[in-house]
Amino acid sequence: MPKSARIDFGVSRAAVETAIPNPSGAAWAATRLQAIAVAVSLAVVVAGWFPIAPVRDAMTLQEVPEVSLVRPAAYVVIAPFSDVLDTITLLSERQHIAVLLGIAGIWGLWSLWRLARPGGQRLGWRENLRSFAVLLTSIAAVYAAVAFLPRPMARLASLDPDVVRIDFHSHSQASKDARRSYSIERNRDWHHAGGYDVAYVTDHDTFAGAEQGLADDPSTWNGSTVLLRGIEVSWQGEHVGLFGDEQMSRCELTGNLHDLDLRKSLPRGCGSGRSPIVVWNHPRDPQLAKLPLASGTVQAIEIANGALHGMDLIRSKRERIIALARQHHLALLSGTDSHGWGYTAPNWTLLRLKDWRRLDRDELAARIEQAVRVGGFGATRVVERATADPGASATALALSVFAVPWRMLTALSIDERRMWLIWVWAIVAVEWQLNRRRRMPRPEIAASPTL
Repeated sequence: MPKSARIDFGVSRAAVETAIPNPSGAAWAATRLQAIAVAVSLAVVVAGWFPIAPVRDAMTLQEVPEVSLVRPAAYVVIAPFSDVLDTITLLSERQHIAVLLGIAGIWGLWSLWRLARPGGQRLGWRENLRSFAVLLTSIAAVYAAVAFLPRPMARLASLDPDVVRIDFHSHSQASKDARRSYSIERNRDWHHAGGYDVAYVTDHDTFAGAEQGLADDPSTWNGSTVLLRGIEVSWQGEHVGLFGDEQMSRCELTGNLHDLDLRKSLPRGCGSGRSPIVVWNHPRDPQLAKLPLASGTVQAIEIANGALHGMDLIRSKRERIIALARQHHLALLSGTDSHGWGYTAPNWTLLRLKDWRRLDRDELAARIEQAVRVGGFGATRVVERATADPGASATALALSVFAVPWRMLTALSIDERRMWLIWVWAIVAVEWQLNRRRRMPRPEIAASPTL
């Protein structure tokens, strides 16, 4: 065609390039998202070939067939969010550090791969800093959701109506390190959602929260969680919980209610009630056995704890705690150590009491105390959420960034697995539709041709 015959549509090349962006960047992002979706889907499906029970016996780490973890419908609908937030809540302090370091390491390897791939462009320090800032912001947002975002809770259900599910260690806003909004009512609601029949309010150095719980509670079980009285104090650097008769508990404490006082002569007026049950909470060093176990002062010890430091203290010493409990005939108990942060129930103590629902509150408390005191080792069964427990292995801890999500996926129910696949590919479909709209030519480039 002669040059004089060329048609000019009145649109410059620059205008066309502006109106129709280069699709290479969007295509690469879409391909990357699809690859991630395929990888996640494969992991979800393959993990289904190696299923584990979502709850286990805290002593033997074996399945407990007489109980089950019930996920409400709302929990299942948002399964990827519920499962991830629960999993993060159940990490110990060491695991949090290991997982965060692992994520940072993966980000570093990803950044190096982007430089090495064909066509990769070297990023400046500003771009790398911006990318790392996005990563940190995302992590902070997830942790904020773990601590503050209200969401459905998975709960424990028992096939035996005579089994009472108990939390022997929880707090309220009366504890200085608890969430300020964690009132007695919220404590009760949290435990009810987690499948607890009974919860002991054991605030630090005070009975105030427990007294309020008793004042607001009905005298008999009414389908909700029954709150009972307790307190958490110190003894030679260890934490101990006391539950039972408040007057007798006060008699065994110092005047400021901060420490256990094992003096032989009790104050006047302290001989009329039953002595409290003393529980060794999250033992720091059970090998030293600082507490006077042989004297019978301590009747129980925690084998499961829901606090960050408590998880580390117990999980790495599980066998020693069991041996100590067996030697001194101590009952094995669990404590959520709930301070009002998060919406995940980590453990439950199962105790069989015939027709316990017909008992009034005081009689129920007395029966629980008697069972712990007389039954000792073997009187209870502690159930906990199944987690990727590294124990004392440094290698297992270092691989937490892979082990933790794998354990989460193997514990999914069939319905949760389906919802994971639905969410993953729904996100891909939405992103595909958005990219399709971005690639469509803008109306302003369809100008009338001029000759």
